[in-house]
Amino acid sequence: MVVALVMAAMMPGLRPLRHHSLDLRQLIRDIPDFPKPGILFRDISPLLRNPDGWDEVMRQLGDLCSELKPDLIVGIESRGFIVGTALATTQKIGFVPVRKPGKLPGDVIGIDYELEYGSDRLEIHADAFYGQPRVLIVDDLLATGGTARATVELIEHAGGDLVGCGFVIELADLGGRRQLPVQMPVKSLIIYS
Repeated sequence: MVVALVMAAMMPGLRPLRHHSLDLRQLIRDIPDFPKPGILFRDISPLLRNPDGWDEVMRQLGDLCSELKPDLIVGIESRGFIVGTALATTQKIGFVPVRKPGKLPGDVIGIDYELEYGSDRLEIHADAFYGQPRVLIVDDLLATGGTARATVELIEHAGGDLVGCGFVIELADLGGRRQLPVQMPVKSLIIYS
């Protein structure tokens, strides 16, 4: 084990053979009846406050990047910006925000999509995917999948080559994964059934 640690120190990117990941689920706080009665909110704030936990999130999503080799990370407003900019920085690649309407300056491409109780719109800069870069979507949560599916469609419409999605949390009972293309790699670090 000592040899493995010494080798890891001498060779950045090499992890000791006995690397054990943290139980990220212990760093998620459950808040009942938020934002409305009957909803159990999964709060990532304790995870964000824990440097070792956040480092583990970046390590696991970094492994996904090593596998899929994106040129850009796309983060969905707003917590997807936190996850996405951190991941893009650690991977030394660019970041592109997907925002609610009217938040981006300049020319944008948008998509309207249906939610459980109404509709919404997402927008991206029109020139975000010049040259058809390989794109990985990241967000904090995959729930019903409507926003993620709209983001997939927006990226394809804007000229990006979508290679996969990464989420910190997935609420599997809500079926969001079924809203995404079947052949597309999807990785969720914590899955609640």
